[in-house]
Amino acid sequence: MSQLNATTLTGMPSIEELEMMRDYIMFPHLITMVQKSIDDISYKQITLKNVLLRCQEYIMQAISADFRGTKQEMRRRGIKVVEEEANDGILYFRYFCRGYEERFGIVREALRTEIISKLTSYTNNLGQQLKSNKG
Repeated sequence: MSQLNATTLTGMPSIEELEMMRDYIMFPHLITMVQKSIDDISYKQITLKNVLLRCQEYIMQAISADFRGTKQEMRRRGIKVVEEEANDGILYFRYFCRGYEERFGIVREALRTEIISKLTSYTNNLGQQLKSNKG
């Protein structure tokens, strides 16, 4: 029996589903960070302001699309994540996965590192798009 079939029967999430939950937790933080940056740049008088704003809006659209896709896939798989509390630099969540329930914590610093990595990935993707579209 494959891992996916075994996890589907038991309700326990697969590694892919755990990563999906992590991303689901990260996306709102990413959106907030990019929106804050857009707001900050909007009020400043800087060279290439419109270029910077368009790049950040492109990144925001990509993040939002991925967040929607993640939420839809989690719903399809019967997975729900609920934030519970924050204690001593640890964010606690409870997840429900096909009848299986578990609690887990994410260290704020680890989440911050994951967010930076994910944001770097979106920025690199934008860079690749710009390179491939040059005339």
